[in-house]
This record gives sequence, C-alpha cells and structure tokens, in this order.
Amino acid sequence: MTESYPLRRFDEAEPQEIQTALERCEVVFFERCPVPLPLPEDLRFLREALPQQHKVKNVSYHPESDSIPRFEASAEVQERVKGILKTHRQQVGAFFERNAPGWRPGWRLGTTSFRAVEERGRNLEARSNSEIVHIDAGAYGATDGDRILRFFVNLNPDVDRVWGTKGSFAELFARHAELAQAARGGRAAIRLQKSLGDKLYSGVLGGLSKVYPLLKVIDSSPYDRAMRRIHNYMKETESFRADLSTYREIRFPPFSAWSVFTDGRSHSVISGRFALVTTLLIPLENCRDPALTPYHILAAAS
Repeated sequence: MTESYPLRRFDEAEPQEIQTALERCEVVFFERCPVPLPLPEDLRFLREALPQQHKVKNVSYHPESDSIPRFEASAEVQERVKGILKTHRQQVGAFFERNAPGWRPGWRLGTTSFRAVEERGRNLEARSNSEIVHIDAGAYGATDGDRILRFFVNLNPDVDRVWGTKGSFAELFARHAELAQAARGGRAAIRLQKSLGDKLYSGVLGGLSKVYPLLKVIDSSPYDRAMRRIHNYMKETESFRADLSTYREIRFPPFSAWSVFTDGRSHSVISGRFALVTTLLIPLENCRDPALTPYHILAAAS
C-alpha cells in the first residue's frame, strides 16, 4: 500500500514561500493552473488531433532554434503547435519572474513540451523509462550544477496524472551510500570541476552552436555526468528499485499544475496522458541555501 504525498497548496502563497518550498525540494502544487491555459479549441487540438500527427513522447519547442525539432507535420500544424507551446513558455517564465524574482538573473528559460502519450506500460529500456523513480540530470546540455526546475500542467480533463517519489536527493544520498559510489564512476572521489578537455569541448560546441543552435544539447560536464550515473543507478539497480520504504504516490487532478526541482526530488510518472512541461535552469549561485543543492551535496562527499 502507498501513502499519498502531502501536497501543500500554493494557490495564494507569497512569492518567498513558493521559492523557499521549491528550494527545499518540495512539490509545489496549484489546484488550478496559475498561468492561463491554451484556448479550448487549442486544447482539443493538442489532445485529439496532435496524437494522430506525432507518435513520440514529446513535442518540444526549443527556444535556441525557435523550432520543434523532428516534428513531421504540415507547415500549418507546425506553426499552430509552435505558437501554443511558445505562448505557454512565455507565461510560465512570467509567473516565475513574479514569484521567484531572486532566480531571474542569468536563468535560462528552456523548452516547453507537450506529452501526448500514456505513460503507463510503454515497455521502454530502464534508462528511458519514466515509470521508474529517478532524478533528472543533464537537461538539454551541460548544467554545471545549475538547478533543473520544471513546471507541469495536467491537461487531461478526466484523469489524474500520478507520480511516485522516494524522497529528496539529499534524503536518498544520505540513506543510500551506493549513490555516492555511482557518482564517483570508479574514481577515488567525485569529480565536479571541468578538465581542460571539458572546457575545450564546451568551447567548440559553444562556437558551433552559433550556427547550429541545437548542438548545445550535447554539451556535458563532470557534474552532469555524475548526476547521470546516479540517474542510471536508480533506474537500473534492482535493490534500489525494490526498496519501497520511503515510496509515496502523488496525484495531480485535471487542470492542476505543479512545480519542482526535478534534480532534487526523486520522481516517476506512473500514469497519465496530456501534459505540458516547461524547463528552467536556475543558476546555482541564485539559490538561497546552497547546502540543499545536489552540487554541494556531491561536493561535500568528494
């Protein structure tokens, strides 16, 4: 039996309260989405027409190229989807400008995706399977320790979206010594600083991305690789997967919204169809309590 995660409602919270809760790796829940939803006719289009056009998990608007890569559809459909996702992305950005202004300097407002497929029962390889509890790592390129913040909206008019969690990154790292071993990747210590080779690689990609913007998404860093090893360990290790002592489930009703640092809160998507997901990368130095961030947790264990 699972116990529901105790969601705190933030519909009328003060900005500082929202920012503090997120930095504590809580799931900030809004019973009704605090940003305007797409128009009713656009919602019907996303739920009914778009899945017939595109069968993959995500249709994602990438701001660096002002495009939806790998989306095969008519020019009319592409422009309509792009407009819907781009507008939602701007509204999510405006929401966080109002409610977490301390994060604004230097942040990167990333992709907005529409997830049309049912998450349950996709029978994917473990590393690609969102039904297995994990933490996010390496969001669209190198983060170098910057935080991965995501804002979700359940657009399903009838069915909850259901998540699972085993706790925060800090709680799991303290409980499972194997996570530090995974982060080391066979080395004596966890490496977080970029080598000369890393810097050269990032520099070359940075230059090439001025011509081919999407090249940014293949950049990496020692921190991101350490987090990716932890992500893979959580998904692939049977003993970790079988430990349900801290497991809880979270239900998000139709048209509700929620936000969380997905690098700092373990999560899985047990079931659900039709969701909007927007990603923001928050500079590490903008966080009020660095000790709570994965970067500093890993640094302390090095």
